[in-house]
Amino acid sequence: MTIHAGDPSAQAPAPTAPQQPEYAAARPARRLGRTALGRAGRAALLATGRPLVPDAIEPIVRAHRTHHPRADLALLGRAYQSAEAGHRGQMRKSGEPFITHPLAVTMILAQLGAETTTLVASLLHDTVEDTEMTLDQVRAEFGEEVAYLVDGVTKLAKVDFGAAAEAETFRKMLVATGDDVRVMVIKLADRLHNMRTIRHMKPASQVRIAKVTRDVLIPLAERLGIQVVKTELEDIVFATLHPEEYGRTSVLVAAGETATGPLADFSGRLRRQLAEAGVAAEVTVRPRHCVSAHRVLLKRLAAPGPDGRPQRLRPTDLGRVLVVVEENADCYAALGELHTCWTPLPGEFKDFVAAPKFNLYQSLHTAVADERGDVVEVLVRTRTMHRVAEFGVVALGSPRQPETPDPGRDELDRTDPARPGWLTRLLDWQRDTPDPDAFWSTLTADLSDDREITAVTEEGATLTLRAGATCVDAAYALGEQVGHRCIGARVNGRLAALSTQLSDGDVVGVLTEPGPGEPSGPSPEWLRHVRTPRARLAIEHWLARHPPAARAATAAAPAAVPGAPRPAGPPPPAGIAGIAGTAGAPGEAAGPVEVRDHPDVPVRLARCCTPVPPDRVTGFAVSGGAVTVHRRDCPTAQQMRAAGRSPVEVGWTAGPSRRGYRVTLLADALNRPRLLADLTAAIAAEGVGIVSAAVEPPQELRVRHTYTVELTDPGALPSLMRAVLRVSGVYDVYRPGPGPGAARRRAGRPAGSVNGDDPAASAVRPSSGIRSRSAAFTVSTEG
Repeated sequence: MTIHAGDPSAQAPAPTAPQQPEYAAARPARRLGRTALGRAGRAALLATGRPLVPDAIEPIVRAHRTHHPRADLALLGRAYQSAEAGHRGQMRKSGEPFITHPLAVTMILAQLGAETTTLVASLLHDTVEDTEMTLDQVRAEFGEEVAYLVDGVTKLAKVDFGAAAEAETFRKMLVATGDDVRVMVIKLADRLHNMRTIRHMKPASQVRIAKVTRDVLIPLAERLGIQVVKTELEDIVFATLHPEEYGRTSVLVAAGETATGPLADFSGRLRRQLAEAGVAAEVTVRPRHCVSAHRVLLKRLAAPGPDGRPQRLRPTDLGRVLVVVEENADCYAALGELHTCWTPLPGEFKDFVAAPKFNLYQSLHTAVADERGDVVEVLVRTRTMHRVAEFGVVALGSPRQPETPDPGRDELDRTDPARPGWLTRLLDWQRDTPDPDAFWSTLTADLSDDREITAVTEEGATLTLRAGATCVDAAYALGEQVGHRCIGARVNGRLAALSTQLSDGDVVGVLTEPGPGEPSGPSPEWLRHVRTPRARLAIEHWLARHPPAARAATAAAPAAVPGAPRPAGPPPPAGIAGIAGTAGAPGEAAGPVEVRDHPDVPVRLARCCTPVPPDRVTGFAVSGGAVTVHRRDCPTAQQMRAAGRSPVEVGWTAGPSRRGYRVTLLADALNRPRLLADLTAAIAAEGVGIVSAAVEPPQELRVRHTYTVELTDPGALPSLMRAVLRVSGVYDVYRPGPGPGAARRRAGRPAGSVNGDDPAASAVRPSSGIRSRSAAFTVSTEG
């Protein structure tokens, strides 16, 4: 069953039979007297046992009886009479009586197979908004369930909400949809009929309505699985916003008639092959709608052919072959015949039967090449799958009815039609977004990508995330406190950066900081790679409650006496004023270093040169916030100084570091077996933790190891370097310097000087004279 849309190029086809109340059953040609008509009516009533219904809703009744033979027609008749009386005298912008709109909306829902309560609510959906009828009257006459649906789709008044009325109306509908998805189903049918008649609106209103439909309503129709509504809305929006491109594409679609083309020939051969194999199936050709054909056209134009020129649409691009079978097992039997008789294309097979999509969609997708080299896309599904694929949640019936076993429902489908997973997540974050503008922008962003992935935690829990989600999104999906305490992640058993994007089926382990106290919280940098609204809102709320200066004071400053006043310092110099955040990773302490005369400015130690006391250091204000502290001979600091960046005077303080000091060491050695094991053992023997390690490929028997270690006391650095130097084969131990010239500049220094003007970083150096320095050294740090 399909819902006929007419010609979208006109932006509104002529109303079909259910849209006009004057449509009625055909009258007999001969005249009958009034008495004869009365007797005939009574006889028909007694023979059928069905109540009389107004002529205007007879087409709706016929469509409704197809899906629900025992529907309560008397309730439909009363709903129509109430709607007609309320809207009497009102006209639409098209000049038609207003009652034609609820009739058309109800006809769309009847064709989709909606149950009687939904049709009653659709007939009344504009009464509370546009007539004198109140919600209490609807509740008293038609019941609480109908009143809930009508209230859910009723717009909020602009006089009360002003410019926020549209956003708040959608928020209200989404909240109501969380309890009953039929609210959004009625809204989609309402918008579909309004889009069919959009040509009667002003041009500016057409564009505005089409954009809202594109950004919100079409993604919602996709997520609810109502493909027949989604595709028609897409075509009308395409014709409204891009009329020229729509015109060119529609000409191509009309010219590539698929009924007598290669697809019809292929479907005939496939039908005979399946019959010979004993697979009962219906094989038909499904032409692509205009937007789908346009996407294929853009794909062909972007991919050059064998001659280097953009490809053109082929006749087989304008449609797909649909195979409808009886049982799930027949899907795979039909697939086997397809792949046996024709050549399957690698990478084109997708099994949505065993793994249904989030919107209940199930089918087998494949593409094969025929004898002429034409590529044909084929969809294989059962009758039940086909109905759900077309009508989505409407095909599943009323969510308010008692749960009864459905023998036609696939066992793999674990989605709750009354509360889909994506809707639950949407309702979760909307509660934390009171601002209408923020809600609207977050809603459109969340609906912009309808693809989802499924990840599994190491404990066995299932996480459903939007495509492109990262480890940070996974952490916050497990709970806000888990996200705030996250310090790392494992993906498929291996440590991974928090910015790592997850793929479908990944196993994720979230590493959190121990202890019941206040968590370190997220870093502002996390906002760069979060993809889910829930994670973004949680991070933004944390950062708003914990200003950067307060976080830095908590992390680095000694405990202050409660209520003691803080000494007022001079105003910060140019380049530091207005800093609003630290650029360091979450939980990384900057150590006892501060900006001279401005102790409240947050600072962090640069990871490129890993300064420790008593290194000579300098600082630079960074756009991400705070001041980054570098060693004075650090190449990055020299580049920033050469670029005109003004250095900031910083210095070490006497206080200890709360979390230690990270230092990067490079060890040059002659390559030999077990060298890596001996080096790590020597470092561990000094009681020093290794944060990361990297080994460059050997060159002429020489190899370079890079270690980032964490020291609790900077005074332990010289003894650590001596311990590494004592490992057999190691001939040089040093910290990253300013470049190749450092070796030559340090040649005249005493043998005990390891790091130039850093006397604390010294070690005994052998007099081998072998040097193998490179400007591009490898540094690997965690996080």
